[in-house]
Amino acid sequence: MPGIFITLEGPDGMGKTSVLKALLPKLTHISQRPILETREPGGSKIAEEIRHILLDVNNTQMDDRTEALLFAAARRQHMAEVVEPALAADQIVFSDRFVDSSVAYQGAGHEVGEQAVYNLNLFATKGLLPDLTLLLDGPVEVGLQRIQKYRQNQNDRLDQETLAFHERVRASYLRLAAKYPQRIVVIDATQTLSDVVSACQSQLIQHFPELFKEAFK
Repeated sequence: MPGIFITLEGPDGMGKTSVLKALLPKLTHISQRPILETREPGGSKIAEEIRHILLDVNNTQMDDRTEALLFAAARRQHMAEVVEPALAADQIVFSDRFVDSSVAYQGAGHEVGEQAVYNLNLFATKGLLPDLTLLLDGPVEVGLQRIQKYRQNQNDRLDQETLAFHERVRASYLRLAAKYPQRIVVIDATQTLSDVVSACQSQLIQHFPELFKEAFK
């Protein structure tokens, strides 16, 4: 597809949403192409309904494989309704989470199997992977402290996981970064927000100079 697909990934509390909120306004006014911001799970009506099921704190009996399948189903619907049409229209798509999240959270965190979850999601995306993934990384304890401080009563079902679960998630992300260094760039998320945004800007300039160079002069 002619568009550009960029994803932000990382363990909980690493600031993906805040980085996108600070970064995208700088791009929107200058980019030579339209920019679409989206998220997973969700991003479209049906996918958002699946998101509600996945994050509902009352769904404590959800089977781990059911969870993996629901994430893949939400992703497929999101791809069909939002991502694929935007890329076909030559847009730049920024997504808060994508396939790597499922590999890390369901594949490693819930120990369903990283390769099995990866294969499942390649089916869901028809083999499409991002052009660039910015992986915001930091110690698990830092992320969990941020969640406790800033989310307060907004915690969802996945926030109830154990420390060991989150450690497995982070380790999986770092394995993915080592396996796919041309696609995944690790950003130190323990820096200040402005420094993290600057680091993301530098990577965008490096990978897509024709699109973003002028945006950050």
